[in-house]
Parts: sequence; structure tokens; C-alpha cells
Amino acid sequence: MRKMKFKIGNKIFGGFLILIVLFVLNASIIFYNGNVIDQVVNRSSEVIRPSKEAINDFILLVTRSKMLITNWVYLQSNTDDKDALRDLHEFDYPELKEDITGLMVNWEIDSQKQLMDSVFTEFDKLLKVEKEVMGQLVTFENYEDPLTKLLAEDAIESQIIPLTSSIISMLDKVAEMQQEVTEESDADLKTAASQLRNITIILGVIIVALSLFMAFVMARSITRPINYIKDIVVKLGKGELVDDSGRNYNNDEIGEMASAMDSLIHGLRSTTLFAENIGKGSYDSEFKPLSDHDVLGNALLEMRENLSRVAEEDKKRNWSTEGLAKFGDILRKNNDNISKLSDDIVRNLVKYMRANQGGIYIIDDNESDDPCMTLMAVYAWDKKKYLNQKVYKGEGLAGQVWLEMDTIYLTEVPDNYIKITSGLGDANPKSILIVPLKVNEEIYGVVEIASFYAFEEHEIEFVEKIAETIASTVSSVKINAKTQSLLEESQEMTEQMRSQEEEMRQNMEELQATQEEMQRGQAEAENTMEAINQAVATVEFDPEGKIVNVNRNFLDLMGYSKDELVGEFHRIFVTKEEKTSDEYKLFWRDLSSGQVKEGEYMRIDKTGKARYLKESYAPIRNRDGSTAKIMMFTTDITEYK
Repeated sequence: MRKMKFKIGNKIFGGFLILIVLFVLNASIIFYNGNVIDQVVNRSSEVIRPSKEAINDFILLVTRSKMLITNWVYLQSNTDDKDALRDLHEFDYPELKEDITGLMVNWEIDSQKQLMDSVFTEFDKLLKVEKEVMGQLVTFENYEDPLTKLLAEDAIESQIIPLTSSIISMLDKVAEMQQEVTEESDADLKTAASQLRNITIILGVIIVALSLFMAFVMARSITRPINYIKDIVVKLGKGELVDDSGRNYNNDEIGEMASAMDSLIHGLRSTTLFAENIGKGSYDSEFKPLSDHDVLGNALLEMRENLSRVAEEDKKRNWSTEGLAKFGDILRKNNDNISKLSDDIVRNLVKYMRANQGGIYIIDDNESDDPCMTLMAVYAWDKKKYLNQKVYKGEGLAGQVWLEMDTIYLTEVPDNYIKITSGLGDANPKSILIVPLKVNEEIYGVVEIASFYAFEEHEIEFVEKIAETIASTVSSVKINAKTQSLLEESQEMTEQMRSQEEEMRQNMEELQATQEEMQRGQAEAENTMEAINQAVATVEFDPEGKIVNVNRNFLDLMGYSKDELVGEFHRIFVTKEEKTSDEYKLFWRDLSSGQVKEGEYMRIDKTGKARYLKESYAPIRNRDGSTAKIMMFTTDITEYK
């Protein structure tokens, strides 16, 4: 049986058809992996990392809630923390809960969602307990009431602290799960990139190997140009990208194939160089696809844009994170001297922002009718001219920021507003950034920065975050200063109390003697009362006329037992007409208000018989002047009537 022979054109057509299929397969796989990388990157930036930051913010919120409610109980005059706790209940927590709830929709771990729902439930319980404590300790009298204060302190120890620890523990577990998701996302990104690289190499090797095989098969039937093409393919199989020889090809199938090979070499060279630059992080490299339909080239361009965007966002985020950590350390080291603190802040802030000048204003603590801010510290400013500068609310840009409590950013600076001076001269800045030092809707000062360059949006946001931290530290410094002053006053009062101790001891001795005398008088009064009970009928009423106690003389007189009378009202002894009369109502209204009554009255005993009694009513008052109870002393005068 004769073997079927193929023309060289058919062989070349068949070989290139296979190569095209593999090339398309290669491009499709690369495009698919590029989309996978894009999806992983988008999910990381839109869901995973914001979720991690939101969980960390929740942990800080829980810790801050415990601190503020503790200060509520133990620091009666700390109105700032009380306002901060109210804001946390009304604004901070609802906003954070809304953010986390929106992110939870995209969480893939059900147990993480369930645990987060449990956190919300437990924190709502914590807020409910805090509100009860806040409701108990409102006025000065509440704080002075030992029982109320004890209950509030017990709520802190037995409910708030355990609940806070439980919530933070659950949040730590949620954070661990989120960290695992973040690490898994990063691993997916690395895996997808590695797969893209490996698949490209494998398919490239397959294409090269197939090309070598085709060259070997067709070596006998093709001419010198084909041998030339064979040499190129061999070198490509070794990983070499040969230079363009500039050879002219015949206008035939072989010439077309050679020209296509040259185009392939140019495309691979530019694509390889572009891929290497992306791998090195050079996202601004120029690259032009072979055509509008170059799938591989367009996929690489899209991948470059996505990676460049993610790298830029990470760079900005890392810059902000490093800055927050740096200034956090500065604020911790210098939290006892506001002048040194201000100087370190403005100097480091100007340098970190790559600006040229800066200043920080602090609001004076005096209680004058016209409050003002003082320029506490400056950097690269004319200190002799500006260091003692005072700014009033609404005056200038700094005063306007104080008044409106909002950031002002200028890119068109007036000519005479400020000059940036150097050894070579001076010039107007290109931009001015003025940010309020605000925390919990209370402003403590203003920070102002001038630069020859425009500030980017993330830089402005960074300064606003730092300003809030600075405001919190300034508030703490001022509170510490006030606390120190109060401590000194307390020490002076202690010395005065020691000097009065001897006098108090003498007074106590006199008081003890007086108390012994009062005890003797009380014993005499009790004996007197016992004698009255034996001689006179007595009844004890509450201010409304209900019988509280009654002695034996009255029970014998009226024919009742004690159980029958205790809890009944005075109306049991009067006629039906008198019960509804205005005089009777006025009689008890006067007694309740503390008036003494005395007279002869007709009363009805248990059998319904009328008796005439001579009654004296004596109201007994509480310390505040209100009527505590009413004593009635009576004698029977029926036989005289």
C-alpha cells in the first residue's frame, strides 16, 4: 500500500494550523488567568482588606467603650468622655455596624458571619448595660448615693468587663478567620501568576518543539529559505530571540512563512521584554500589541493596569500606615508637655508630607468671653514674627476652620498670605492645607501646612486622621495638667485637714457626751410614751388616713381587733354623710399638710353605736419637712354627752 504524500504547501499549512491552535490556546489560558488575577485583586481591595480593617476598628471601638463607661462611673466631672460615650452609642457604633453588615454579604465563611452576628448581639447587650449605668449616674446626687454608685461599679465588674472580654475574644476569632481569608487571597494571587508563567513557558516549549519537528520532517523537501527558517526555530527552541537578518524572501508560501516568523520573533521579543518589566514592578513600560486582536498583548496590558493600580493603592496605604505608626510613637513619648509635643508634631509632619512650612495652633484653656488660639509651634516660619500670634474664632483661614470645624485646602494662595523663604529668596506656596484638631465633635486647635506642591487626596486624608489623634492627645495632656493641679490642691487640703484633726477629736468627745445625754432623754421619752399608751387610746395613721398601728385602749373602746383595723382608713369610724362631705376631705388635707387638729367628734364603733370622742391629731414630720405619719390621742366622753 502506497503511503499518502503531502505537498509542501499542505505540510506547512497543517503545521501552522497546529501552531495557531496552540498559540490561541496559550493566549486563551493566559487571558483566563489574567481575569482570575483581576478578580482576586478586586475582591482583595473591595471586600477582604476593608473587612479586616473594619474588624480591627470594631475591636478598638469595644475597648474604647469599656474605657469610657468606666470613666463615666469613676470620673464624675469628665464630660468629654461622657459625650464621647454618647457619640459612640448614637453614631460610631451604628456607622461601623452598617459598614460591616454591608461587607458581610460578600463573606464566604458562614461560621464567620454567624460569629459576627453573635458579636453584634453581645455588643448590643453591652450597650444596654452601659445605658442603664448611664441612666443611674446622671446628677451629682446619683454619684453621692452609695447604693447607686455601688450598683454602677458592680455592673462594671460583673457585666461590662466580662462582656467586653467575651466580645473582644469573639472579634479576635473573626479577625483570625479574616486573616486566613486574606492570606488565602494573597496565595491565590501568587498561584494564578505562577500558573500564568508556567503555562506560558510550557505552551511555548510545546510550540517550539512542534516547530522543530515540522522543520525536521520538511527538511528534505524544502529549499534554502526553509533551512534558514529551521535555524531560527532551533534557536527559538533554545530560548534565543534571534536578530532580524534583513533577508529578502520569495513571494511564495515559504516567503510568507518566513515573514510570519519574523513577525513572531518581533512580537515575542517585545512581549517577553514587557513581561520582564512587569515582573520587576516597572508598570510604566511601553508596549504596543501586534494588532487590535492581539489577545496576549491586550491581556498583558490589562494585567499591567490592574497590578499598577493595586501597587499604587498599596503604596499609599503603606505610606499612611507608616505615618500613623510614626506619629503614634511621637504622641506617646511627649504626652506630658504640650509645647514640646507641638514642636515635634509640626516638624515631623512637614518633613513627612515633603512640605515646606507648617504651624500648629492650640486653643487657650481660659474661660474668657472671647476665646482664641495661640500659635504653639512652627517649622520653617519666621518665629520672631509669628510665634506669639493669636487667632480668634472666624478670623482668617485658621479661625474659619475653627469656626466651621472643617478642612480648608487652597491651591490658589493669595500673594500676601504667606511666603516660603530660603537662602535664595522667597516665593508663594502652591497649596495651603488647614485641618482642625477635632475629636468627638470638639476642636482643640488647628494645624496648617504650606507647600510648593499640591497635596494628593490620600495625603489630605492622612493629615485629617493624624489631626484626630493629635486632638485626642492634646485633650489627654490638658486633662493630665488639670488632674495634677487638682492633686496639688488635694494635698493642700490634706494638710489643712490634719491641722483640724485635733479639733475634730475634741468635737467628737463633746458629741459623744451629747449622744449619751440624748440616749437618756430618748429612754425617758419611751417611758413617757408607754405611760400614754396605758392611759390614753392612740391610733397611728399614714398621711392618706390609713391605719398603721393602734393600741389596746382604742381597740377596747371601739370593739375591734387589731387585724380588723390595720390597713383600713379613718373613714371606718365616720357616718356615710361625713365620708363624702367637703369638711371631711379638708380635715385630712390639712392633716397631710402638717396642721394639728383637736376637738370633740362623733365616731361609730364596730356595733354601729355612736360614741363621742375627744381627739387630738399630731402630724410627725420627716427631715425634709414632709408628713411621715399622724398620731391620734383620744378619750371617751360619751357619758358626758
